Amino acid sequence: MSIDFYKYHALGNDYIVIDPNMSNFNLNEIAIKLICDRNFGIGSDGILYGSIFTEEKIALRIFNPDGSEAEKSGNGIRIFSKYLVDAQYIKTNKFGLTTLGGEVAVEILNPEATLIKVDMGTVTFQSDLIPVTGLLRQMVDTELHLDSLSLMVTCLSIGNPHCVIPVAQVSQKLATTLGTQIENHPIFPKRINVQFLQVLNRQNIKIEIWERGAGYTLASGSSSCAAASAAYKLGLVDDKVKVHMPGGEIEVEIEGDRVFMTGSVSAVAKGEFAEDFLRSF
Repeated sequence: MSIDFYKYHALGNDYIVIDPNMSNFNLNEIAIKLICDRNFGIGSDGILYGSIFTEEKIALRIFNPDGSEAEKSGNGIRIFSKYLVDAQYIKTNKFGLTTLGGEVAVEILNPEATLIKVDMGTVTFQSDLIPVTGLLRQMVDTELHLDSLSLMVTCLSIGNPHCVIPVAQVSQKLATTLGTQIENHPIFPKRINVQFLQVLNRQNIKIEIWERGAGYTLASGSSSCAAASAAYKLGLVDDKVKVHMPGGEIEVEIEGDRVFMTGSVSAVAKGEFAEDFLRSF
């Protein structure tokens, strides 16, 4: 059987890998939406398209379920890294990947490649680099006005944009009620990922996530890094933090303006697209 796709998950955040070197499948916006649909397709939180080999580097493209392209995904990077090991593209425990949001360094921590550490790069709170409209400023503990209320938020970029909202207690209802309004707020010209943050103690935080282009999500690597970085910037946590999410836990380490993430990955399935499905786009 020819293999058109591979499915993995990282703490319940699931992705489909489509490798252009293994399949002639034509990936377009309609196909992305249908593949990610949990009723009419396979179902996933996004698609990882690669390996793309350029100038002796391995590049990865990341697509959201709405067909838009994401700059970076922490869980997606870990999943794709395991795929590279599973497909025997990579036979070393340290390597680099190129994403739209910049270069990342990957370290495989066990023989099965189910535990992976990623150097997610540098964090910035500067408004024009996130981006956020208006005067140039640091987006730290800043007021955000919504239709019905105002929130104190900290926004940052880690190669993709994030808005972190500290609250007394996080909940799925809070994320699903306010997530889309914050994601599409007019001050965020490229939309934004949203994390509601509850600080448990100086070594542990809890988050609920609304992802740009994907909606409510059980777990997210870049969201974990963003929430930990925001909490650290606000002086609420130490430089090593365990991030608790509905899908599981990720460990985040902060070194200056760089952030490192360690988390698990699991393979789920591989398969071939049926002719009936291919005729639908």
